[in-house]
Amino acid sequence: MVVSVQEIGQRAKTAATDVAGLTITTRNDLLRQMSQALLDNQSAIMAANKEDIAAYANTLSQPMIKRLTLDQPTIKAIATSLLAVVALPDPLAGPFDTWQTHVDLKIVKRVVPLGVVAMIYEARPNVTIDAAALTLKSGNAVILRGGKEAIHSNTVLANILRDVLRDNALNPDIIQLITDTSHESVNVLLNMRDYVDVLIPRGSAKFIDFVVANATVPVIETGAGNTHIFVDQSADQEQAIAIIHNAKTQKPAVCNAAEKLLVDVAIAAEFIPKITEKLVRAHVELRGDQASHQLDPRISLASEQDWDTEYNDLIMGIKIVSDTNDAIDWINNHTTHHSETIISKSSENVAQFMNQVDAAVVYQNASSRFTDGFEFGFGAEIGISTQKLHARGPMGLPALTTIKYEVFGQGQIRE
Repeated sequence: MVVSVQEIGQRAKTAATDVAGLTITTRNDLLRQMSQALLDNQSAIMAANKEDIAAYANTLSQPMIKRLTLDQPTIKAIATSLLAVVALPDPLAGPFDTWQTHVDLKIVKRVVPLGVVAMIYEARPNVTIDAAALTLKSGNAVILRGGKEAIHSNTVLANILRDVLRDNALNPDIIQLITDTSHESVNVLLNMRDYVDVLIPRGSAKFIDFVVANATVPVIETGAGNTHIFVDQSADQEQAIAIIHNAKTQKPAVCNAAEKLLVDVAIAAEFIPKITEKLVRAHVELRGDQASHQLDPRISLASEQDWDTEYNDLIMGIKIVSDTNDAIDWINNHTTHHSETIISKSSENVAQFMNQVDAAVVYQNASSRFTDGFEFGFGAEIGISTQKLHARGPMGLPALTTIKYEVFGQGQIRE
């Protein structure tokens, strides 16, 4: 029986109370069992995943197909990631700030779960497991709404996790998947203020913009990455080539992959042909401004739309800029506030770039592919926030909590 989105919300609100009362020992034990259950059900997961891939093999790019694929190594990695979450500290454990007021009220500032977390995401079935694990560890109920491209995979994955909850005589609605992949199901979820405490969208810039513009539920804006690399005239050019190649090609369909390259005009004539050769050999399509095209005709002319496009593919835009000021101005006009990089040996230019570029993560001489909760040492990640309130950058377990003030008195009244 298909459950309505409204009913899922109601069930999640009830389940939030159930999961908030679980001890850390129980939460960790459930995650261990879920990890093993994924390994025990690999055949069913891969069979469902093959259905998804067959349905969209001709409509998704190869990098997107790779993100969608669940093979044995991927399933093993996902199962292992649950054990990594087990090893993380309890985000609800404290210690908590405690103080006495002037009228002898005792106040405790506790860390508590958000309540009901809704995740809307596109063709990434691993997010189903990541989101469920992190919300469970932090004492939250979760509503999952994945893209139609992964519906068979997501359904099997969610059922495996829910079966573990049932086997432990717990409310399976701690983890729920919306199986209705229509636009209407998204519209309903965006406005379920009575049941959903926070909504986290993960996907393309267009998709996230739609969620932010239309949701009445509080939203943590995440993910879209029109990520730039600026190579200034002092850069070690061989180092720059290695960083750019990694940031663009290592995993091109993710939000922390580089999409645009800015090159200081002082080194453009020397550097553009070298980086073009490296990227073309890696099958990257290059689109650039007139100046870069004239330096190397393998760079086709970019459109105005290109400069604000997150490709999620082996495509890169190239622009020549006059100096660091020009690069900063360009980035701040086109950034999605995710990750931005300067490759430079100039401490002055680096300091200016770090101070003036408006992004959640700013790098010097390193690949933007490190914008990740695991790489930052957080142990896990629910998403990468590109906004400035509540959380910014890679969001670990603490981002799924809020605070509550508990006040203890002995009959005090206010005069």
